[in-house]
Amino acid sequence: MEYRKFENTFVIRLDPGDEILTSLIRLCETEKIMLACVSGLGAVNAAQLGVFDTEKKQYYSREYKGLYEIASLTGTISVKGENPYLHLHMVIGNPHTNECYGGHLGRAVISATGELVVTTIPGIVGRREDETVGLNLFEFEEETH
Repeated sequence: MEYRKFENTFVIRLDPGDEILTSLIRLCETEKIMLACVSGLGAVNAAQLGVFDTEKKQYYSREYKGLYEIASLTGTISVKGENPYLHLHMVIGNPHTNECYGGHLGRAVISATGELVVTTIPGIVGRREDETVGLNLFEFEEETH
């Protein structure tokens, strides 16, 4: 991973073998990122994408291996406790079949390159477990005036 910072925005290049989530967590820890938006594209040779079952309150994930283009990578960075919390979704396309697959990103390994943009937002938004929904939802601090 290599990156440059321009004001509140990080432009990131991921190289073959870089894992997207691991790289972003390292960036967050190094640069003390607490709140941000993420977007990106590129190519992967391994990915895990999931869909959340709202009735059973669990993720169902599927592994994809082979030649895939990242058609879209989007999400947020916040914090849970003291740690970065990434919530990313990705759509990948198979160039041989023209089929696309998407969902919650559990893991993805770059095959050629990854081009990501992380735009930081001043402030902190936490996460809290919500038993009703079964997910870690945004938790906003009380504002004091």
